[in-house]
Amino acid sequence: MKRQATFFTFWVLLAAIVLAVQLSAAAQDAPAPDSAPPPGSAPQEDPPSRVARLNFIEGSVSFQPGGEGDWVTAVPNRPLTTGDNLWADKDSRAELHVGSTSIRMSSETSITFLDLDDETTQIRLSAGSAIVRVRHLDDGNNFEVDTPNLAFTLLQPGEYRIDVDPNGTQTITTVWRGRGEVTGGGASYTVIAGQQAVFSGTDQLDHEIQQLPARDDFDAWSTSRDQREERAESANYISPEVTGYEDLDDYGHWHYAAGYGPVWAPVGVAPGWAPYRFGHWVWVDPWGWTWVEDEPWGFAPFHYGRWAFVTGSWCWVPGPVVVRPVYAPAFVAFVGGGGFHLAIGLGGAGVGWFPLAPGEVFVPWYHVSRGYVNNVNITNTRVNITQITNVYNTYNNNVTNQHITYVNQRVQGGVTVVSHDTFVNARPVARNLEHVDERQLAEAPVTHNPQIQPDRASVIGAGAPARVRPPQAIVNRPVVGTRNPTPPRAPFEQRQSAMVRAETPGSPQSAGRAPVSEPSPGGMPNNDRPEPPTTNRPANNPVMRPPSAVRTEEPPSGFRPSENPRMAEPPPRPPNPPHPLVRPAPPVQERPERQQAEQQKFQTWQAHRPSAPAPHPAPAHTESHEPHK
Repeated sequence: MKRQATFFTFWVLLAAIVLAVQLSAAAQDAPAPDSAPPPGSAPQEDPPSRVARLNFIEGSVSFQPGGEGDWVTAVPNRPLTTGDNLWADKDSRAELHVGSTSIRMSSETSITFLDLDDETTQIRLSAGSAIVRVRHLDDGNNFEVDTPNLAFTLLQPGEYRIDVDPNGTQTITTVWRGRGEVTGGGASYTVIAGQQAVFSGTDQLDHEIQQLPARDDFDAWSTSRDQREERAESANYISPEVTGYEDLDDYGHWHYAAGYGPVWAPVGVAPGWAPYRFGHWVWVDPWGWTWVEDEPWGFAPFHYGRWAFVTGSWCWVPGPVVVRPVYAPAFVAFVGGGGFHLAIGLGGAGVGWFPLAPGEVFVPWYHVSRGYVNNVNITNTRVNITQITNVYNTYNNNVTNQHITYVNQRVQGGVTVVSHDTFVNARPVARNLEHVDERQLAEAPVTHNPQIQPDRASVIGAGAPARVRPPQAIVNRPVVGTRNPTPPRAPFEQRQSAMVRAETPGSPQSAGRAPVSEPSPGGMPNNDRPEPPTTNRPANNPVMRPPSAVRTEEPPSGFRPSENPRMAEPPPRPPNPPHPLVRPAPPVQERPERQQAEQQKFQTWQAHRPSAPAPHPAPAHTESHEPHK
């Protein structure tokens, strides 16, 4: 048995090395952008490979898209990114995930994502309580929670709670496991596992050390959510950095499918169910058109991997286990283009789409680099660089005399069609389906760019106007930060007039086609059909990240420069202007006598503190307790 385990680990690590080499080569294929940015704009950057997902709501939770003034009822599964705001009202709770990291909000809590990209998670907590469980933290990653009087940097995987009083003058940091650094009032303090520290004041911080308090209802609820995630069988089949994996067990099952390996199939779906049908479309910058699924499990299978129709039912085929996948707004292709329009009732033009099958290349409809096209495909399905290049060049060069066979376009009921108004106005797709002849759908040309302009309803989404919203004092309350985050997004009306068409650089105006070998009955092209992967992975299996270009900037005085490693030096860009809701933390000064005495109090307490077990047990393999480097 030991020999078999060693043999399996060897092959998993070998696969990880191969993927790393392939991803590195993909990133270096074309480091320059595919097209010049519009005059006066910043250099082109690829969109982040991560987003947040709102996956649990209890009570009244409101959402405000970045840059917009309207608050609406929060809708589960809508991807959240830089600039988005959430408010959990009185007696309400919410849970979010960014990969394997969970963020839980208590009653009367306000959270803003100041920055969320490949290396940085910077959250504004202007009021209320949040519990953060960090299961994995790469070297060079930054995770910072900014409150009205301090910035709390999470330095290690662990469990943390941050409480901000209603007036914004006191912050309590509780560390069950891990280690964090508090910066504020011209000083910095290290808070270690088993400590609770109370920081009061603004210009200067008074602090007091306390033992861990008895758990309250919010702590107990968070613990139960953690235990649920730790029991998730899905972590045996997919990377834990696939946002939304923890909900799959409750709504489906894993099984082996010939040619694909482990696949996940939903249970209890509605009659006529098909991927990307029971939900709605919204516009989320910088990706543009983004799918939001209705089902409580409906995040991971619609932003990662591919869908296959096997033995009469749909199943989700995840990508490689050993790499952190790149998020995509929807892995679909659109029906139409090249002057062809789907005819629906009363002479209208319909919008149609279908899910991409395993091994089929996704060509983004938003502005990206050539290396990004490689990464988003390699990390989500088994496909080689040559195939990606062929398909990408076909659409990029408007080639129309070649042919791609899309498997799911020919599955009966696999194509979904709605009117233009339903698509643009975030209306529920399943309740507004348009009927189009199956033969017409199967023979229609395929495009990877819907070429549909959004309006304000596309940005606000499907949420109803919120009955509750945070008090204006909390909305306008500034916080302290060690980093200067991305400036707030302009309102949609201001962006609309200068909006660049949401299409791939040099994107096609017609549905070009390229030669790909005919698929076998299982849906995978014969020349790229993978060997069936093993259904389990070792507990210490490394999760590798795709290479990405890291932005460089000189922050304003008072902000700590980012220490992110650089895979390649991108062109420099002007520094961000100061964020109106973030005050730079004053530079850390030599401690006066009073502060030195207070720090000695920390150290003395630490040396003599009673050893008590952490209240949140966790399996050793899920997180590292080594010091962050």
